[in-house]
Amino acid sequence: MGGALEFYDFIIFVFFASVIGHLFFPPDMPEWLVLIQTFGIFAAGYLVRPLGGILMAHFGDRAGRKRVFTLSVFLMALSTLAMACLPTYAAIGVLAPILLIVFRMLQGAAIGGEVPGAWTFVAEHVPANRVGMACGFLCSGLTFGILLGSFIAAGINWAFSPEEVASFAWRIPFFIGGVFGLLGVYLRRWLSETPIFLEMKASNRLQKSLPLKIVLRDHLHGVVISALLTWILSAGIVVTTLMTSTFLQKLYGYSPLESLLATSFGSLFLIVGTVSAGALVDRIGSGRFFAVAGVVFGIATFAFYTYAGVSLQVLFALYAVMGLSVGMVGATPYVMVRSFPAGVRFSGLSFSYNVAYAIFGGLTPVVVTSLLAVNPMAHAWYLVFIAVLTTALGFYLMRYSERLEGDIGLRPALAY
Repeated sequence: MGGALEFYDFIIFVFFASVIGHLFFPPDMPEWLVLIQTFGIFAAGYLVRPLGGILMAHFGDRAGRKRVFTLSVFLMALSTLAMACLPTYAAIGVLAPILLIVFRMLQGAAIGGEVPGAWTFVAEHVPANRVGMACGFLCSGLTFGILLGSFIAAGINWAFSPEEVASFAWRIPFFIGGVFGLLGVYLRRWLSETPIFLEMKASNRLQKSLPLKIVLRDHLHGVVISALLTWILSAGIVVTTLMTSTFLQKLYGYSPLESLLATSFGSLFLIVGTVSAGALVDRIGSGRFFAVAGVVFGIATFAFYTYAGVSLQVLFALYAVMGLSVGMVGATPYVMVRSFPAGVRFSGLSFSYNVAYAIFGGLTPVVVTSLLAVNPMAHAWYLVFIAVLTTALGFYLMRYSERLEGDIGLRPALAY
């Protein structure tokens, strides 16, 4: 649920950015300035993610995974519900955009601890030979959030007139997201602390100094590996799912409805792909998996963007194949949770993931869009580069995986 909320939030805010901009800023403000400030508020949530993630991870390593894991989704739910209830500029003036950015930043801080916390929590609960599949299942939640957001946004715009959307209906998706989060809080009441954390606590092996300091001093190799894997994950999701709907309309001539249906269809196969990738990496190890998966990903994505304009039937078939290939991102946390020893795992994973996602997740749309002015296949070539990076990282892991520090438990490092 936490992973789904992360991308649900992304989709919902973007779909209703224009409406939110007109409601929360002065009516005489130029349109371009409204959009810039609206997306600036959206970006603020992503910029504060690393700080929120680091703070939550610190207490996750010191006080327990479960407490922080529950706190993150609770803060997400409250901030999303607050955004649904916010008065507009017409009601309270300049306080409206100020409150909007405050709740957006609180939302971003909560999200910063959510996905790394989920990976850490689940990896330390499941049997060692099921870590990949468990984390891959969590990654499928990211895609489910995209699907849920797309369907709800489409349903709101279908059921209500533009005037009704601007009047009250834009609040409904945020309300749904908040309720979704509160349900997550309720369900997490039944979770137990991870056996590994309890073992560290019982044996007095919890970190007494700042966990992030230890990560930066002793585990930079794990930080670099995790950051590169986050780059692969963010590029795969952002380009092939979040940006491709726009590409299909502007570059390939499909209607908005056709683009939405194709993206949703591909996302279904992405969900299958992430779980399958996690199950496969448990069997063959990360090195061999990524060495092969990178090649498959490069061929599938380049073929998709080369032949997507042939026909609607070809588009759907290619999107299914591409969705399965992008599912390789479901195997990334398998390596990331093993890149740091248990005592600083949450902090190392959260720092690497959030900083890298803020950089690469934020820059990817800008870079790809800018390069399209130079080459109409820039989006495809960017993904080919990501494919080469994935394969190269796979060969590296095959040879040097023993340098990754820590395994899921408290034992010495194992090969991956």
